[in-house]
Parts: sequence; structure tokens; C-alpha cells
Amino acid sequence: MKEKIRIWTRQDKNILDVLEKEQRYIVKREYIENKLENCAKYYFEVYSWYTMKASEIVPIPNDVKYPIWVSITPDFMLQRTPGTVILELLVDKDLVIVTDTEKWGRVVNLWYVPLSKEDEEEYDKKLNNYGISNCSNAYISGFYPHLKSEIIKSWSRLFDNSYSLSNLKQGTIWEVKKEWVQKVIR
Repeated sequence: MKEKIRIWTRQDKNILDVLEKEQRYIVKREYIENKLENCAKYYFEVYSWYTMKASEIVPIPNDVKYPIWVSITPDFMLQRTPGTVILELLVDKDLVIVTDTEKWGRVVNLWYVPLSKEDEEEYDKKLNNYGISNCSNAYISGFYPHLKSEIIKSWSRLFDNSYSLSNLKQGTIWEVKKEWVQKVIR
């Protein structure tokens, strides 16, 4: 029998209708567009990268395009907000991709993910030599394709659990199946 893990995800309350009707929930593009509005463009770029890399770790169902974010400990689960519910899920452990929250924060902000404090300082010096104040500018600007390439390459460190930038962890899964739901917090 596979090892199970208890995880939590905060979702729009409409997930309950989807689970009842379809027995399964996956993230759709319009959900991200509605939630993130003007920032959605950048998230789609990062989510596409994440989905491509994460699918090498946990195979992705054919109809899935985006991950579902989960908390892997009750202490760090997102709290309910108006219009949302928290689902407590029991899933096979090998379906959950666990990542360092600080590393993900760097990826989602289009920053370099350093190997160490020294590596971060060296990269910051490199950016300063180009007159760049932060990594996001190096990524977004069309003037530094080699720096953008280095930044994207560093993102693979998100999946390297041999070192951490923080003690906080989070996870993703590709889908929520109705039978995984143990509890709904309204």
C-alpha cells in the first residue's frame, strides 16, 4: 500500500460543485485569470515553466495545464477568506511535489535562485555591474538575454531538496479527486 500524506488547499467555494458534478477538479486558465487579473501574464509564463519541469517528477494527466497549490502542514495552511473553502485531502505521497517556499517566491518574482548566500551575493554583484537593481529587471528587459537564461536555469534548483533557503515548504498536485477529500472547512 502506498504511503499517504495529509495536505490542505484553499480554493474558491465553487470547487465543491465541480467535485460533486465531475468527481475531480483541475485548474483552468480562466480561474487564474479571474484570480490574478493584471498579473496573470507573468504567472502563466512561470506556471508553464513549472508545469514542464514538475511533470518530469510527477506525471501530469493529459488534460491538466496548471498545478494546484497545497499546504503540507496544518501550521502553514492558508486560512479561509470570503468565498473560499479549505479542503483537507489524503493523497498518495508520491503525487505531491514538495518545494521550498523561499525558492518558489524567487521563481514567481522572476529572480535568480541561488545555491548559497555567497552565490546570491556574487549574482547581485554581477547585476550591479550591468546597472541592474534587481533580477526581475534582468528577466523582463530584452537587453540581457544571457542573464534571463541564467535566471531561468537557476529555477531548476526549486526541485533540489538537498538544500533550502527557508524552513517553509509547500506542495503542488495536478488534480483533486473527490475521494481524497477528508474534510471541508467552510
